[in-house]
Amino acid sequence: MGWGRSRWAVSWSVLAPAAALVAPAPVFAVDYLTADQAQRLLFPDADAFQHRELTLDAEQRRQLGARLGTAPRASWQVGQALRAGQPLGLVVVDDVIGKFERITYATAIGVDGTVRGLEILSYRESHGFEVRLPAWRKQFLGKTAASPLRVGEDIANISGATLSCHHVTEGVRRIVAVVDALGRAGALR
Repeated sequence: MGWGRSRWAVSWSVLAPAAALVAPAPVFAVDYLTADQAQRLLFPDADAFQHRELTLDAEQRRQLGARLGTAPRASWQVGQALRAGQPLGLVVVDDVIGKFERITYATAIGVDGTVRGLEILSYRESHGFEVRLPAWRKQFLGKTAASPLRVGEDIANISGATLSCHHVTEGVRRIVAVVDALGRAGALR
């Protein structure tokens, strides 16, 4: 018997369940802003941005690790917002894991050490995108290294976005602590 219709139907019915096991899951990645767009949005008064690398020394990393529960990476790329040559603050772009995938976000820190804004640049999860809502992001405004920056304390959770809420909040807390440590060490001048 050749490859007649009935044989093909039988073969396909045998292969279809196996194909379903290896079929890729749908992708939900959305890019909302580039880093350049975010820094202009976060510091609209800036007339220039100077990109630089800030580095934590071993002692700063150790101290921050004790405070945060895990040592932050040593090197940070930042955009320093300037107006007429005077610093307005920094924009730090970072990634955290949502549930399974990365969330890329930008945090603006003013020269006084306060959070001036938070933007979600890319969201790659199927759930939890509500962390991009302005009302949720607005909770971070004015927070400093002295703020708890913890979901359930000074940052509200969003049902269905619990992991995203926690991880973005932890990321902002880490960035604020790093900028604070570098500022106290005079590295931001």
